[in-house]
Amino acid sequence: MLLPRLIPCLLIHKNQLYKSVNFKEYKYIGDPINTVRIFNEFNVDELIILDIDCTSKNLEPNYFLIERLAAEARMPICYGGGIKNINQAKKIFKLGVEKIALSSAAILNPEFIKDVGKEVGVQSVVVILDIKKDDKYYIYINNGTKRMDIDIKEYLIKIQEYGVGEIVLNSIDKDGLMTGYDLNLIKEFAEVINVPLTVLGGVGSYSHFKDAVDNFDLLGLAAGSFFVFKGKYRAVLLSYPNIETKKEIFSNFISKFYS
Repeated sequence: MLLPRLIPCLLIHKNQLYKSVNFKEYKYIGDPINTVRIFNEFNVDELIILDIDCTSKNLEPNYFLIERLAAEARMPICYGGGIKNINQAKKIFKLGVEKIALSSAAILNPEFIKDVGKEVGVQSVVVILDIKKDDKYYIYINNGTKRMDIDIKEYLIKIQEYGVGEIVLNSIDKDGLMTGYDLNLIKEFAEVINVPLTVLGGVGSYSHFKDAVDNFDLLGLAAGSFFVFKGKYRAVLLSYPNIETKKEIFSNFISKFYS
């Protein structure tokens, strides 16, 4: 029995770590290398690291920083940001990253997912969908600045046919608010997802992890603010649950296998 992973999501901005609220209001967190070292001590399951400048500013991925992060980390890393072609994906993978996260490039050209999968292995290809609700749910690209008028369920079905290894549903509406996952968003789209699913956006307590895993079949439970802030004044303090807390979070999940 494999428990779902609890995954800190770290945002790289100006080559440092920042955290956003609704994809705005960025707050400086600290040095990415030191942060990875601290998370090593917590025995973190996995890290998602997203460079939010690369796509929006049409920059090349910072290979030097990626290599340093991968060399320092004692947990698997999923990296995303600025990956627009096969050569970039292959180079990042060779630097020691376990998973390649695609977003804008995979939304604009879904067949890119198939091409990357052929080079690095389907299991290593992750698609992150940044989703916001207006009159209905929409996918946004370029750090939430451009709305895409595509049918999300049809897109999810298509990318699974192309061989995506994992899907991350990220709620822009919940980003940084720490009021809980958008369970309606998960419910809306989980029914058409047959590959490993991770959710992101909104966690403010351990009960929010529990709410999600008790109601949905999830591989990953990701969060940003929850793992880097403490208290109502959002002081920067890295944290991660110990094994006993994990057992409590996943108590209902575990009981399914022993009932």
